[in-house]
Amino acid sequence: MGIQIGAAYCQNHRMMMMSRWLHSSSSSQLLCFCSQIGNNSRKNKAFGVQRSVGGRKLGFGSTTVVSSSSSSTGVAEPIGWDEWKPEKGSKSPPLSDVFWPAAAGAFVAMAALGKMDQLLAPKGLSITIAPLGAVCAVLFASPSSPAARKYNVFMAQVGCAALGVLAFSVFGAGWLARGAGLAAAIAFMIYTRSLHPPAASLPLLFIDGAKLHGLNFWYAFFPGAAGCVLLCLIQELVCYLKDNFKF
Repeated sequence: MGIQIGAAYCQNHRMMMMSRWLHSSSSSQLLCFCSQIGNNSRKNKAFGVQRSVGGRKLGFGSTTVVSSSSSSTGVAEPIGWDEWKPEKGSKSPPLSDVFWPAAAGAFVAMAALGKMDQLLAPKGLSITIAPLGAVCAVLFASPSSPAARKYNVFMAQVGCAALGVLAFSVFGAGWLARGAGLAAAIAFMIYTRSLHPPAASLPLLFIDGAKLHGLNFWYAFFPGAAGCVLLCLIQELVCYLKDNFKF
């Protein structure tokens, strides 16, 4: 009887000492401890014994460690190729949500801009520029995103275009002007809280486009900002059609 009591006391004492050591050890020591347990104990490896210590889940045998931030939310962080796959649980949108942005949005917008180009051709001007295609994608495909807010669109279009003209005036055409113009455009959008990705291409377009140099600072309003006025009007039509004519 005394021998059994003594053995139980020794076992409890060892368990208490091990628990204190686990709580006071660093993460690297815990990993080493887990690997040793997995290598030396076939029983734990066979049954997959797990222990939770200090907000970390330690899998004896498999040596898996889940951080406390992941365990608190109950969602494991993406590993491997998950970021290259579609969102889990996301469903394809209805056909109308694909048709209206493409037909009533992109097609009508580019057709209208092309017609305006015909009217402006005698003056040597054009309102159809590549960044407006990216603006169409933002306004028609994701109208509720921050980049599609009217403040973001016009603040970024005007500010980034003006900074492109300024960079060209200071550095001339070349790599230095491109780098300075793009850096200034991104800094401007961050500072004014008007992030609108298509506007970041306006400085590069002006610096490399010899036909646009004659506009000087009028480039801040034409063709980027002027084209966005038409696109925002068409966006209202697209949103109305998407909400009221579904199929």
